Amino acid sequence: MATRKLTEKTIGVAGLGDMGYPMARRMAEAGFRILGHDVRPASDFPLLGERFVTDPSEFAGTVDILFSVVRDIRQTEALLFGEQAMASHPQAPELLVICSTVSPRFVSGLQERLSGKMRLVDAPMSGGPYSAEAGSLTFMLGGAEADISALMPLLQTMGETFHHLGPVAAGMSCKVLNNFVCAASVAAVRRVGLLAPEFGLDPDKLREVMSSSSGSSWFGDNYDRIKFAREGYDPGNTMGIIRKDVSAYLDAVSGGNEALLEDFEQAVARAMEMLPPDGTGDH
Repeated sequence: MATRKLTEKTIGVAGLGDMGYPMARRMAEAGFRILGHDVRPASDFPLLGERFVTDPSEFAGTVDILFSVVRDIRQTEALLFGEQAMASHPQAPELLVICSTVSPRFVSGLQERLSGKMRLVDAPMSGGPYSAEAGSLTFMLGGAEADISALMPLLQTMGETFHHLGPVAAGMSCKVLNNFVCAASVAAVRRVGLLAPEFGLDPDKLREVMSSSSGSSWFGDNYDRIKFAREGYDPGNTMGIIRKDVSAYLDAVSGGNEALLEDFEQAVARAMEMLPPDGTGDH
């Protein structure tokens, strides 16, 4: 990556959802040469304009560094080896940055599959869409020191806190552990919010008290700022993504053998799947 300046390289962002779209915009606004790609039409991403590339082959053959911000392993497989097949392009990107939350076991396997084709950094992030918009994400990084150092000017347009945790898959290992704690807190905060009226308490007031007490959590403290906080579980919404992240954690800690999981871990997964919408308040 040292042969050309970063400003001379083309940076691609594949997966322009609630996270990928603002990440692409922030890098573009900072003056980097950005292209975006998504399976949805260009009309869904008006702020990218001509920087949106519909054809996956054209996109893969143009970008030097590829940020993958797709939803899950299935979409990552499609992006790299399936329908979009970017890893097999003759001019494939030199560096792949995995920002999606997936099992670290998958990331380790991905490194082997990409050997000799492109280098790999795992860079999952935390903070949600509002942090992506504000450029205040926290990144958990795994990969070679040289690659991560070279990426820092890009990462600094999108985040404020950066942790290089070790080789490839170390960042993802940290992320799935972190997100399991997040999921447990989501389930707990939503549960006590549901119970509060039975004790004559206003759920908003309860969360206010918790925010300055031992019940403080990122989810509870930012409840009214988090767009998805009142969602019920659905595989297609953000609560579904959190449940998907729990699956990544379960795969990592069990090595793919569900019989090794603790009851508590399975209970958190079930609690996420049972979340009803929070209809309280007028938000």
